[in-house]
Amino acid sequence: MTETSPNWHKSSYSGNDNDACIEVADNLSRVRVRDTKDHTKGELTATPAAWSAFTAFARSHAI
Repeated sequence: MTETSPNWHKSSYSGNDNDACIEVADNLSRVRVRDTKDHTKGELTATPAAWSAFTAFARSHAI
């Protein structure tokens, strides 16, 4: 894989009815996140460490 070939996969936390889904590519030097339905909205990018901290925070503050 190269920086131009992200391996996108649907987040395991996305809704089952595809109304609130994101895709994550974590096989590169940066973690990339995008809207599953509308790729024209762009991407959020983060370092692996920042993404790990964010997901840990989200898990610990789940409602």
